[in-house]
Amino acid sequence: MKAFGKILGLVLLGLLLIIVALGFALSHLFDPNDYKDEIRQIARDKAHIELTLNGDIGWSLFPWLGLELHDASVATLTAPNKPFADLQMLGLSVRVLPLLRKEVQMSDVRVEGLNLHLTRDKDGRGNWEDIGKPAPAAPGTETPVADSSQPGTDASQAASQPLKLDIDSLTVNNARVEYNDEQSGQQFSAESIQLSTGPVHEATNIPVKLTAFLGTNKPVMRVKTELDGKLRYDRVLKRYQFEDMRVVGEASGEPLQGKTMNFSASGQLLVDMAANVAEWSSLKISANQLRALGEFRANSLDKTPQISGGLSIAQLDLARFLDSIGHPLPAMAPGSLSKFEMVTRLAGTPTSVAFEDLKLNVDDSTFSGRIAIEDFAKQALRIQLKGDTFDADRYLPPKSDEANGATAARKAEVKGSEDSALTASGDSPLPDAPTQSGWSTSKLLPIARLKALDLTADVSFGQLTLSKLPIQNAALKANSKAGVLTLENLSGGLYKGTFAANGSLDVQPDVPRAKLQTRINNVPVEKILQSQGQTPPVTGLLTLNSNVTASGDSQRALIQSLNGTASFVLNNGVLLNANIEQQLCKAISTLNRKTLSGAPQGKDTPFNELKGSLVFRNGVASNQDLVVRIPGLSVKGDGDIDLRVLGMDYRIGITVEGDTRPMPDPACQVGKNFVGIELPLRCRGPLELGAKACRLDKEGLGKVAAKMAGNKLSEKLEEKLGDKVSPELKDALKGLFKR
Repeated sequence: MKAFGKILGLVLLGLLLIIVALGFALSHLFDPNDYKDEIRQIARDKAHIELTLNGDIGWSLFPWLGLELHDASVATLTAPNKPFADLQMLGLSVRVLPLLRKEVQMSDVRVEGLNLHLTRDKDGRGNWEDIGKPAPAAPGTETPVADSSQPGTDASQAASQPLKLDIDSLTVNNARVEYNDEQSGQQFSAESIQLSTGPVHEATNIPVKLTAFLGTNKPVMRVKTELDGKLRYDRVLKRYQFEDMRVVGEASGEPLQGKTMNFSASGQLLVDMAANVAEWSSLKISANQLRALGEFRANSLDKTPQISGGLSIAQLDLARFLDSIGHPLPAMAPGSLSKFEMVTRLAGTPTSVAFEDLKLNVDDSTFSGRIAIEDFAKQALRIQLKGDTFDADRYLPPKSDEANGATAARKAEVKGSEDSALTASGDSPLPDAPTQSGWSTSKLLPIARLKALDLTADVSFGQLTLSKLPIQNAALKANSKAGVLTLENLSGGLYKGTFAANGSLDVQPDVPRAKLQTRINNVPVEKILQSQGQTPPVTGLLTLNSNVTASGDSQRALIQSLNGTASFVLNNGVLLNANIEQQLCKAISTLNRKTLSGAPQGKDTPFNELKGSLVFRNGVASNQDLVVRIPGLSVKGDGDIDLRVLGMDYRIGITVEGDTRPMPDPACQVGKNFVGIELPLRCRGPLELGAKACRLDKEGLGKVAAKMAGNKLSEKLEEKLGDKVSPELKDALKGLFKR
């Protein structure tokens, strides 16, 4: 028995030596390079590819079935002269005996100089779509039909259990992938690809490291990137994981405007095809100064994926970050957008995203609510936010040099008229009508963006500062579609009063058209003027209703095309530095033919009510029903306000309503003859002067004097005639003298 075992061992050893010898003989005596044509034909018949072998084939047989291909290329049978892939060298070896157990045990797999060229032609067909398909049949020939009765075509055999893959390592050096879409002209490339892995075994962690240079032509972009982590897969469970994944890189190109962005992303990736779920947990993202944490989950991968998760962006200087990636913000107030922080819950699909439960800190403001893009292609933006305080003015661009120049010229003109008015004693001529507009011709609207804007916004603020006006409990509702921006509501409290506005802006025509309706109730008018840097000529509580239209893309164009109507009431106010009483005194002294004892001094004029209506025609507001109620006086007027130059031209009539209280100068004491007499004033000059631009209308005063003379003659005639003549004759004589 012992001898039998010894003999059996010697036999097995002999067989092993014979197999090794045969393998050595086959690998050294058989040269596969002599059979390149047969190999190419097998590739055509079995794999349906055109294989070109320009270099040598190296091989070994046992115990490793080794193969090395040099300078080879692959094409489809439909385009055999246009290779879609070529390589400098492919080297691999497979253990022979495990193949009998349907196990693939490979040593190191090396790929050198792989070039993959993918092209989609003008008809939208890719050059890779014919890979593995047989060549088109020649005319007059029949395409062979596979016999399903043959053993090799049994469906159950084709669906046998998968091979077990076992590779010591995979190395790809200096590979390149290029994609060209002739329909769009888009090109993508991945160059200098370096891929290395550790042992590749199913259900174990596989170290992976990949580096590449990525590029695209529309826009021109270049990205250097490196990826590493541990890959784990289970083909039976259809579960794939990338643990401790980390991507770092550097990007540059047209979108960055010559700037460079350094970025990184890390986390744990999981794709479970059986459950149709993908997850990215422990997410960390950085891009220059930006730092973010989060997690994402996608469900229903077999249908329309539904994305959910959370994202937190740490506080950063947003203005500085945007500048570092080539997107500097327009000029704003210093320090604007220097503090930005966000926390949100995400929900979305491949075509949309929503930031739910949003908490947003911007400088000194805090917002909460929701922001969503309902359709990426249409840029459909939906905003629902509630903020505490927000100063919108600090984010608006400063005035242009042209606008500043126009404003300076306007102020200089007003200052000259004001100095003249303040030093006048009532005898100086009327101020000249203003000529400087002060309105800017700079473009106001981003027309292209507004035409493409699809927006629905509902925003509220505890306090909103807009055009230097502090608006309490402000509410804004607006929407934009197909180039028409609609302001549904802008309302709030203003200096203990209220205001509301609505309107629309249509940018579809060559010249944009605007409509606006405003309602202001009990707002101190002096506060509004002071907020705009103006010295108010009047105080009082303003109630205003207006409905106007305009067209253009600058302040000047909008004002010059202003049309519509308005009505206003100013209650319990004061005409500051007004000379109404002075002008009245001057008029009465003139009619009394007396000389004032001293120069009248400036004095405010209180009033109970100032009201009227306006009709706007191409920037000029016509007011034909001005009424001012002053104790003891009735003031009426009519005239125009030229908004193009902010000038006014008014005729004012002051009527004494029976108040004969002492006047400041004996020369202008009011007698009974002055009761009911309308004394005329003319007001002309910059609108900012208010009543300081008013002067006694001497031409009109002459008519008043003639009328008063007629009244006196009528009184004397009444005394002389008494009852001696008929009433008809008395009336005729009175009318004669009053003409």
